[in-house]
Amino acid sequence: MLKQIRPALVSTIVMMIGTGLLFPAVITGIATVIFPHQAHGSLVKGANGTTVGSFLIAQGFSDPKYFHPRPSSAGNGYDASASSGSNLGPTSKHLIDMTDSLAVAYRAENGLPPDAMIPADAVTRSGSGLDPEISPTNARLQVARVAKARGMSEADVRAYVDGYTRGRDLSVFGEPRVNVLQLNLALDRGEKPPPPYVEHSTGLARWGFAEERAMEMPRQGWK
Repeated sequence: MLKQIRPALVSTIVMMIGTGLLFPAVITGIATVIFPHQAHGSLVKGANGTTVGSFLIAQGFSDPKYFHPRPSSAGNGYDASASSGSNLGPTSKHLIDMTDSLAVAYRAENGLPPDAMIPADAVTRSGSGLDPEISPTNARLQVARVAKARGMSEADVRAYVDGYTRGRDLSVFGEPRVNVLQLNLALDRGEKPPPPYVEHSTGLARWGFAEERAMEMPRQGWK
């Protein structure tokens, strides 16, 4: 019996050390060297050098001068320690009523007609409740409100949206999107917006310089 127990214990200990300690340590070390910004949480620092957030986690902007993220069901909203969705199904009356209410509020705060079509991500919550990005359509519908609150022209604010629109990953995966925190910080700092994102007719998408700058520092409408 001891002959069977000993190799089982040894193999278990070896696997625990190898897969539980050595492998994670090596991968973490490689990631820290090659992708230091991402490996440390894609943290964002403010003008005074203090950490103000992460490009990976949404924050609840409500001031009219800021672009607003999509709604959140994480805790009381945008709680990174309580990531979750609403867990309501598509036939839920509560979900339908809640979405209709969000649509009314979205149109009102952005000066849109009562029957204006709006993107789904403006009135629906993501599975995590912490999605840091919104669709370019969502961002453009907020341009007029942000421009008025900041005393800027809509064309200037739209240039920020276009410049900070990120293309599909590897030109194939996902949809174009805008990181809300990154966009709001650029507006606060008065940075010159990057060149606009362009998706070529060949299907190859060019990432805007916004993504490079960050390394250093659903299309369905809803009636």
